[in-house]
Amino acid sequence: MSIFNSMNITASALTAQRLRMDVISSNMANVDTTRGKMVNGKWQPYQRKEVVLEPMSNSFNSFLQEASGNTTGNGVKVSKIVEDQTPFKLVYDPQNPDANANGYVQMPNVDPLKEMVDLMSSTRSYEANVTVFNSNKAMLMKALEIGK
Repeated sequence: MSIFNSMNITASALTAQRLRMDVISSNMANVDTTRGKMVNGKWQPYQRKEVVLEPMSNSFNSFLQEASGNTTGNGVKVSKIVEDQTPFKLVYDPQNPDANANGYVQMPNVDPLKEMVDLMSSTRSYEANVTVFNSNKAMLMKALEIGK
């Protein structure tokens, strides 16, 4: 196990949470976007995106660590960004150019309240990982001072 292994694990979590915050920001920016992408010649509203995280454990080193009984983990990575399949919201607005024959407009499936909760969760996780990183750095500095 490397002396920097815990820093690498924490850095992977920081990177994943930063990407998660970026995706949430994109969702919030497109909360009213009725023309997100074109499907079969027709505009579709923006679809909410979600980040899927998974543990980093596909390397030979991770299998070796597991076989030797060391289960500290190897960090986290973003496996993919998926589109939320929740149905679009229908809003009655007959003056809107995107309204259908009945006067309803399909709006994105982004819920600002849910996005804010996800953003707070991601921010707290990021802050916790920064604290872990700084504590680890302080411990390594103290270890170096012992050698003086």
